[in-house]
Amino acid sequence: MGKPVSMTGFGGGTASGKEISWTVEIRSVNNRYLDISIKLPRKFIGWDDKIKKEISSIHSRGRVDVFITFNDEGFETTKLKADLGLAKEYLRCLREVAQELSISGEPDLTMVASYRDIVSPLDDEGGAEILEELWPDLRAAIIDALNECLKMRQREGELLQNDLLERLSIFQQKIDAIEQSLPLIIEIRGKVLQERLDKLLSGIDIDPVRLAQEVAILVDKSDVNEEIVRLRSHVEQFQGFLNLDEPVGRRLDFLLQEFLREVNTIASKINHAETAHLIVGMKNDLEKIREQVQNLE
Repeated sequence: MGKPVSMTGFGGGTASGKEISWTVEIRSVNNRYLDISIKLPRKFIGWDDKIKKEISSIHSRGRVDVFITFNDEGFETTKLKADLGLAKEYLRCLREVAQELSISGEPDLTMVASYRDIVSPLDDEGGAEILEELWPDLRAAIIDALNECLKMRQREGELLQNDLLERLSIFQQKIDAIEQSLPLIIEIRGKVLQERLDKLLSGIDIDPVRLAQEVAILVDKSDVNEEIVRLRSHVEQFQGFLNLDEPVGRRLDFLLQEFLREVNTIASKINHAETAHLIVGMKNDLEKIREQVQNLE
């Protein structure tokens, strides 16, 4: 038997390297499409696409929040550079202004360093290489978190599968009850129509054969055997989807719309108190099933 997967789960992972460590938490909840949100230190913002690729390899649907913490413990991932030429120009200009305006005092280091681009991050291949050295450890922590989250989603998916099969069985019992009552419903429907026609046509000479044909046509419009056959087919499809080892939430959601279409058709064709009660129960069953299906990936 396949194992449908829930969209709700939580997982954590850690990894350590030379003077560094990573902590990753992944939380997933229901969502119609795959929506990934990543919170990580700004210096690693360029890894968004890599991280999303890892997430999408496991998650096909749902809102997935990823929280990443980096503990560097003194490990340098960013180096700075000083633009001495630019600093000399700023200093020269400040001295020129001071002389021209007769301002006493000498520009100090704090004043010079406050200007843009005097000190800036070192953007070279060496810095990129340092970052790339960190990726394998982070990826390992992400994979551990994804696997732990997946285990939780699979456990909940199994519970959802059992619940859906139980609700589907209750729904089938109502289909059986309607099918078993059809002969009696059709017989009653025929008698009622015959009595109404006899009353309306009282004193009017009409061919009894033609009258019987018209009654048969009207009774046939109350026949819901085709709808019952389609409902049973939908039930088999639903059970089949639950046995697949792949995301089935969207297909089940669409199939439930077809369930409801057939149930509404039955309701419109049959005017019978007991059946109407069963129809209400069937719609209630479908709504509960739909709520559970919304949790499946």
